[in-house]
Parts: sequence; C-alpha cells; structure tokens
Amino acid sequence: MLGLKATMSIIDNSGALVAECVNVLKQKTGHGMAGIGDEIVVVIKRARPQPHASQLSASSSGGGAGGGAPKVRKGDVRHAVVVRTKYPTRRPDGRYIRFDDNAAVLVNNKKEMIGNRIGGVVAAELRARGWGKIVSLAPKVV
Repeated sequence: MLGLKATMSIIDNSGALVAECVNVLKQKTGHGMAGIGDEIVVVIKRARPQPHASQLSASSSGGGAGGGAPKVRKGDVRHAVVVRTKYPTRRPDGRYIRFDDNAAVLVNNKKEMIGNRIGGVVAAELRARGWGKIVSLAPKVV
C-alpha cells in the first residue's frame, strides 16, 4: 500500500526520476492507499535535465525519449500506475510479495504509457488489473 505524500521512483524512460503521490484515483474504500496496479496522481520531484534551446535544435532526433528532450519536467502533475510497493501484497496462493522500494510508470489521460521502455522489475498482479502493456515491456516480472 502506498499512501499520500509517498515518494517513488519512476522506472520508465519518460524523463522523470522521482515522483510524489498526491491522490489515489478510483478508490472505493476511501482510505487513500494505493496498491499494485492502482492509478495515482503524482508530482514530478526530480527529472533528467532539459537541454538548452540551442542544443535541442542541433540534435538530429527530436521527440524521442532516447535522443531528444525528456517528456516531463520537474513540477509536472501526471498520472501514474503503481508497479512495486514496499508494503506486502498477498497472492491467491497465500504467499506475500514485497519489494525494496515503491515504483511507478507514468501514463497519459488515455491510459497509455508516456515512455516506451521500462527499466526494472514489475509485479505480476499488473496483468490481472488490466496493465498488460506494462507487463509485456518489463524486463522481469515477479
């Protein structure tokens, strides 16, 4: 479970590095906690540095996350999907799974990923929650 004001790492290549949760979306219980697969609203606290305008025009590949400018900046308010939590999650077979950190992937309003790569482990529960695209792009699913 991930509460409000929790900081988490962003594991896609959108340009964001650290974000802070400010709201949990579509939560019926009202306790304000997000689990794996929940959509949240985050504020970007740390992002990759932006190139200056002179460097941006000189770069050959504009718009791509690898060679161009990052897609997000510090202070941006975005939606994200929680992919790892420190709080243990119970699986149907009775096991508990927990991770060393909280992590998320940024998505847009149409629930599409902003980045096109994922750089870390994600939980298998995402597939059941309707985030199969994130699971398919992840290098390892636990």
